[in-house]
Amino acid sequence: MNVLIIGSGGREHAIAWKLAQSSRMENLYIAPGNAGTSEVGINVDISPLDFKKMASFALEKNVKIIVVGPEAPLVGGIHDYFETREDLAEVTIIGPKKEGAQLEGSKDFSKKFMKKFNIPTAKYFTVTPENLDAGYAHLDKMVAPYVLKADGLAGGKGVLIIDDLALAKKELKSMVKDAKFGEASSKVVIEQFLDGIEVSVFVITDGKSYKILPAAKDYKRIGEGDTGLNTGGMGAVSPVPFANREFIDKVDNQVIIPTIKGLRAEGIDYSGFIFFGIINVKGDPYVIEYNCRLGDPETEVVMPRLKSDLLELFDGIASGTLSERDVHFDPRTAATVMLVAGGYPEKYKKGAQITGFENVLKSVPFHAGTSETKEGIVTNGGRVLAVTSFGKDIESALKTLMIQ
Repeated sequence: MNVLIIGSGGREHAIAWKLAQSSRMENLYIAPGNAGTSEVGINVDISPLDFKKMASFALEKNVKIIVVGPEAPLVGGIHDYFETREDLAEVTIIGPKKEGAQLEGSKDFSKKFMKKFNIPTAKYFTVTPENLDAGYAHLDKMVAPYVLKADGLAGGKGVLIIDDLALAKKELKSMVKDAKFGEASSKVVIEQFLDGIEVSVFVITDGKSYKILPAAKDYKRIGEGDTGLNTGGMGAVSPVPFANREFIDKVDNQVIIPTIKGLRAEGIDYSGFIFFGIINVKGDPYVIEYNCRLGDPETEVVMPRLKSDLLELFDGIASGTLSERDVHFDPRTAATVMLVAGGYPEKYKKGAQITGFENVLKSVPFHAGTSETKEGIVTNGGRVLAVTSFGKDIESALKTLMIQ
């Protein structure tokens, strides 16, 4: 079977690494990919948002499954585009249509969805330029800290958590009126702050049945001890100690099942991954956010723990037989640590040469921001490599990372 993965980060390398292990895999393509994906497949110079060129390539190479890594093509409607083309009828897109992708693409949409289907989440109020004064009044009634979320995609930067009421009002105006995050913040969700610990829960679904994948927890701060500036993710672990069977059962019954049923009730044809950003508040799960794809760097610990054939699961979506497929996990703990360019998440340089891959013997390096040149592999982003190791627990997995 020929498969095309869309994307260029660590998530896409981890997916490609896992798919390449399938006995059913014939040709694996990654568009545009990175220096790591070229080791397990064939990189293709196509932009993730160039749907027409992607379609032509899929037809030329007889691609049967396209796995969409990042959110932008899904929110932009790549699944819808392929479905409107009769010549692409045999291509299965792993990722929802535009309507389903609104779970991630619009915070207001997702909050309304959760409220309608009684899915536990923080209380909220939606603000637009037309009701800004009502937004101020809503903040007056709240207790700090104040959570402001841009409605649309803002590259992971559209969430502000503010302790001061006056500053919260100023930032709300900046987001809604002054386009602080562009079109993404033309609508802003004010949200109740929930105090707890977060976990990422993933499912793969064909819209009717679903399979729960290993849960993970990522860490955002740049500094030791979870300090410093926020990043796209500095590392992750799986399994998550507090997310035991009892807690995951609560997530399943209170969040996952109502979400799948809710999508069907709304007539939303959803296939692919759903990422549930969950916060554990005194033992109960609340949804912080939905994503319509896998997380990064969580994928770099989820894929190594998945013992089942990932291509078989994708084929289950294509054939409508996902319910008949089995999902097995490695019981060991996986931990990944991100190597980043100096200066990240602020200003940093690209093009630094990377050497020493031959010394990584007990871990798997997933490339996040790399490219190949005549001189070798060089940095091509802020987050450069996610290095993943196994152990009987988090401490031993991290020790494996450090002794190489």
